[in-house]
Order: sequence, then C-alpha cells, then structure tokens
Amino acid sequence: MKIRRLIAIWAAKTAGFACKKMGRQGVTWAGKIAMKVYPPILSELSREVRRKTFVVCGTNGKTTTNNMLCAALEAEGQKVVCNHTGSNMINGVVAAYVLAAGLNGHIDADYACIEADEASTRYIFPAIHPDYMILTNLFRDQLDRYGEIDITMNILEEMMRKIPGMEIIVNGDDALSAYLAMDSGNPYIAYGISSPVMKTETNEIREGRFCKKCGAKLSYRFYHYSQLGDYACPECGFKRPALDFDACDVKVGDRLSFRVEDKLIAANYKGFYNVYNILAAYAGVRRAGFEGEHFNQMLKKFNPENGRMEQFRIRGTGIVLNLAKNPAGFNQNITAVMQDPAPKDVIIAINDNAQDGIDISWLWDVDFDRFREESIHSITVSGIRCQDMRLRMKYVNIPCMLDADVEHAIRSRISDGVGNLYVLVNYTALFGTRNILKKLEGELK
Repeated sequence: MKIRRLIAIWAAKTAGFACKKMGRQGVTWAGKIAMKVYPPILSELSREVRRKTFVVCGTNGKTTTNNMLCAALEAEGQKVVCNHTGSNMINGVVAAYVLAAGLNGHIDADYACIEADEASTRYIFPAIHPDYMILTNLFRDQLDRYGEIDITMNILEEMMRKIPGMEIIVNGDDALSAYLAMDSGNPYIAYGISSPVMKTETNEIREGRFCKKCGAKLSYRFYHYSQLGDYACPECGFKRPALDFDACDVKVGDRLSFRVEDKLIAANYKGFYNVYNILAAYAGVRRAGFEGEHFNQMLKKFNPENGRMEQFRIRGTGIVLNLAKNPAGFNQNITAVMQDPAPKDVIIAINDNAQDGIDISWLWDVDFDRFREESIHSITVSGIRCQDMRLRMKYVNIPCMLDADVEHAIRSRISDGVGNLYVLVNYTALFGTRNILKKLEGELK
C-alpha cells in the first residue's frame, strides 16, 4: 500500500466530514483533494471492484436511475460503490470511491454504480473501464456548455469505441440514443415502451426528428413525449430496435405500474418519465445476472432523494421538490404536477450559474401554458432569474408572484397556501432549496 494513497483517502474523508459539519455538500472537494495528493487513485480503487461497473449517462434521469440500480443491487445482497449525490464530474466520481474506501485504503465492493456527466466521460471512462453503460436519453441541455446534441453524441461515441467490450443498455424509444448504441460497434440491448400510453397534445420540441443515419425525416407511429416513441426512417430503414425489456400495460397517476418479463412492477411515484427510470434500473439488475425477485420490495423502500420527486411534510403542507433543468424535463414535471387534481401552489426557482448554463433561453420552449388550470392556486417565481421567469409567465397570460428569496417564498406558501406545494428548481437552486426544506422540517414541526 502506497502511503500517498492512504494519505489521499484520509484527507478526502476529513474534508468530506468537515464540509458536512458546515452544511455544505463537500463531495467534490473530497475528490479534488484525493486527486491532488495521489493522481492515480481512481484507476487503482476502481480495479478493486470485484464484479462489474455500471455507468449511467444521458440528459435526464441519471441520478434517479443510478441510485435505483444501486438500491436494486443492494437488495440482492451486493456491496455497491455509488455517487448517490449526483456529483457526476471527475471529482465527484473520485469522491464516491475514496469515501467508500476503508481506512486501510481499499474498496470492499461487488459492484460500482456511477453516474457520469457526458462531457466528463473522457476523464472517467479511461480510469474505471465500465462493463455496462446505461444511456437514458439525449435532449438539448445547457447549450452554452454542451453546444448542440451532436457534440454530446460525438463525445459518447468516442468513449464507447474506446471501450469496445462495454455493453450499452439503451433507451430504444429515443432515436438519438438508439442510433448511437447501434452505430458504436459495442454490444447493446434496448429497453422501452412499445405501445402508446397517453395522448400528448403539447407542441413539444422534438430533438430527434431526422434520421442520424441518412438525414431523412423520421416517421413516428406515436410519441410518448419529446422525441421518445416508435420511429422508423422511410428512406434507409433505420428504426426503433427490438426491445429486450418492454414495459407493457403501463398505468400512470398517483402511482406507476407496468409489466416487464411477466413481472408486475409498481411504485408510488408520479411522472410518466419515471417508468423509463425504473425500467432502466430493472434492465441493469437483470444484466448483472439477478432475477429481480427483490425489485418491487426495493421500490417500496426507495426514497428518491436529492430533489428528484423528493417529498416533505411541513406544518400540514405536503411538498414535492423536483429538478427541472431543460425543456423536455420541465414539460414532464408539468405533466406530473397536473396529474394531481387537487388544488396546488407552485414555486419555480431559476438560476443561471455556470453549472446551470447561463443561457436560459430554453425557458421559452417549455409549455408553461399548461399551468393555466383551476387546480393551480398560485405560482411564485424565484431564484436569480426570477424576473425572466415572470416575463415568461406573462407571455402565457398566467399571473404569478415574484419572490427572489426561495426560503421566504416557501415559508409564505406554507403559511397561506392550500397545503399542497410543488417546488420546481433548476440545478444550482436544488441543493440550497433542499437544505431549506430540511431545515424547515425540523424548525416548523
């Protein structure tokens, strides 16, 4: 054992503990310190994982899918390394390994479940050499950071080709993701939903309208949402791949259920998009060699944390916190909110820090006009770009209140709201808002 590796692990653990005591997340600092002290630490620790390493990539659903897969493997009695917090750049991934290591400097794990930022795969993949990659979807996201989707696709294809033995577990309903998997040369299997579930009357942005193989316009038998659906190219024959894990008899509402491989899967979650997250995690645990006998029990216990449909109850008000960081994700958030027929208050907090992407023009591609219903008791806009959000609501003739202070906005809705609050936030607003809700849970019992 190299003394520098031990020092790196101890230093990282100390930094992580200190940050938590100060009320900060601290994960990226732990990884940064470990890399500085001992640069090869990620490569060395990742090789100690006894069985397989999964990496989850894609625009939306990475954190939920990754944490759910981790929980499913743990339900099978496995020990798992996982970056639960969603810190998915290189420092966050390093932190997942070093914080999981023992004081002896070694990892005791059967599997690793690692969420990876697409642009950071160039640093993560060569170090950990994943056995499986789950690809959830590809939507337009943070244009000033990623550019157009083609740039993200090029990065992912480059990484797939560099690890030719890595199997891709791909969302077959997404033409962009499916093309990438099929064109990479890597082995792949597909999951998806082969029959229409509900009518989509919104005029959503369809990122995958044109065939990536020949450029012709794709023909869709139906859409689920955004570009996800049953597609085929009338020119070159490219089409949705056969689904190895097909969700049938899908039901949405206050809870989700579907059948796959003759198993009934049920969860007390809202949001149709969560069918894909659950299905991806199920496909992952099956490819790991398990029958999934404990999958439903895992779902009953699984609590989506880190602001992914996370629930709070404060002074009689039920509060749901959820991340909404791009048009496709926000539209699905709106769908989940509107599936609740009860009167509700809504807070929307938008920031434009570097991690969010400073270009917030994507707000104009979100179907906010769907909030124009009687069940919406009030809408409050908050965050750094609250004025922009107020302007956006004005253009769909929906009145809203402005309160730049997220905590004050939440307190106000708890005191004078209808007892049913949805808080929708983009990336950098998430951690602070979650801390506020945790604090208020303890303060306003």
